Amino acid sequence: MKTRFYKKIYSHGDFYKSLVLMFRSIKHVRINRKKKLVSPQFKERIMLAVTEVNGCEACSYMHTKLALEEGLSTQEINDILGGELAGIPDQERVGILFAQHYADQKGKASKKSWQRLIDEYGREHAMVILAMARVIQVGNIYGMAVSAIRDRFRGKPSGKTSLLYELSIIVLVFLYLPIAGIQALIEKIRRKTLDPF
Repeated sequence: MKTRFYKKIYSHGDFYKSLVLMFRSIKHVRINRKKKLVSPQFKERIMLAVTEVNGCEACSYMHTKLALEEGLSTQEINDILGGELAGIPDQERVGILFAQHYADQKGKASKKSWQRLIDEYGREHAMVILAMARVIQVGNIYGMAVSAIRDRFRGKPSGKTSLLYELSIIVLVFLYLPIAGIQALIEKIRRKTLDPF
């Protein structure tokens, strides 16, 4: 029986922190809708690249569909999901690599990588890229629990998570969401930095 390999397993603390950061970063996603700093194609490359790092099957499926709708080729999608970034447009490469680094470090980035992102795109554009990485990070954490429990009920448990873990992530999100939203508001009022380190 083949078991799926999830690349990362996130604790409840990781999930909660990711929710707070997502709420705090949503304004930059809205800014992007108005200013179009990150194209829909670039956004989907970010989503696929972060998903590849985390190994979320559900997000991989959903963002493959969205990437195809945005005009990415099947070859490019397969390359990104396989960890191959040679076909990424040069002007997007730093952003994609940053998003992967952010995901690999479970929601943190080095000061140098953050500064490199700002140097490449400017702070406002960098904040949009960071916001997109944060949104998909939350989706990946939740999606991995959903995929794991689905696989478990199909007789293919991952072996890396327990039924209790999977159910608790799926159910406790309803408790975490309002509390994380309140904490995000408090952090905004206190002007806590959104920088990812």
